[in-house]
Amino acid sequence: MRRLRAGLVVGALLVGVAPAVAQQTHLLVITGLSGDPAYAEQFHTWATTLIDAAVERYELAPDQVTYLAEKVEVDPDRVQARSTQEEVEAAIEAIGGRAAPNDHVFILLVGHGSFNGGESRFNLPGRDFTAEDYDRLLTTLAAQRVTFVNAATSSGGFIEKLSGEGRTVVTATRSGSQWNETVFGGHFVAAFAEEEAESDQNKDGRVSVLEAFEYAVRRVEQVYESDGRLQTEHALLDDNGDGEGTREPDPLAAATDGAMARTLFFTAAEGAAIAGLPDDPQLRALYEERLALQEQIEALQATRGGTDDAVYQAELEQLLVAMALKSREIREMEGDPAPQR
Repeated sequence: MRRLRAGLVVGALLVGVAPAVAQQTHLLVITGLSGDPAYAEQFHTWATTLIDAAVERYELAPDQVTYLAEKVEVDPDRVQARSTQEEVEAAIEAIGGRAAPNDHVFILLVGHGSFNGGESRFNLPGRDFTAEDYDRLLTTLAAQRVTFVNAATSSGGFIEKLSGEGRTVVTATRSGSQWNETVFGGHFVAAFAEEEAESDQNKDGRVSVLEAFEYAVRRVEQVYESDGRLQTEHALLDDNGDGEGTREPDPLAAATDGAMARTLFFTAAEGAAIAGLPDDPQLRALYEERLALQEQIEALQATRGGTDDAVYQAELEQLLVAMALKSREIREMEGDPAPQR
């Protein structure tokens, strides 16, 4: 009888689940002190790769995107101001003033970092901001969900300082002592752009922060392996507020990271349709049905602690099978072969 009641409760919950309402994303990209023209070009390329994907692929409006760079003249049409302390603080305050509760604020730092005396910094033109400074600035965004990605060298120290409720923190390194040049940032932003087909693991037409992180981690490992070099950067992700990042987030495990990052995407506005869904009405309907199944799976996972385990596993298996069948139906309509095992 207990299992029957639990099954009815879970079943009722799933019947009533609709796809989550898309919240607006506000993107802030900051490129810091380069120290060399080659780095300046690389930092700008990484920054604009993400900005272009956000605007062109995910349809963020221009007023949802802020780009601060070492030099405005590198791209006057897109760079709003120099990335000084004053402009960084003003940009975050401005986003906090216009963002609605539960909106998604995505902040990307690209550049060089440093670590001295237990203090982690991101190098800016003029005075640097420390991890503690960014933690203070993020209090402006307490009502929003924040993704903070520090793709700089020596960025690992930002995890402990910025970790908190509603925050997903990603660093290119696992500690401040990993100070060699990093490649993580380039692969992370590529996951939202030209590498989206590979990084979109569940093939739902959008890339989550978790998917981008996992893709970049794999690509970094491949780069070092192919070059025959000892890997000198190890990215971390923290989204459960415990101050400890992980390289292997597991959104299905209650005690580890990944559950929030899995739900964070670029979305143009509240109620906006997900960008990238096909124009064909039949195919688009299949994509939307698969998204609904994904939402049902996430709703079921949220009830796991209060649900009979046997019922939970049976319901989960049923949904996963339905999602796999839906994916196969989509592939067949698109004319793609079945994935290799």
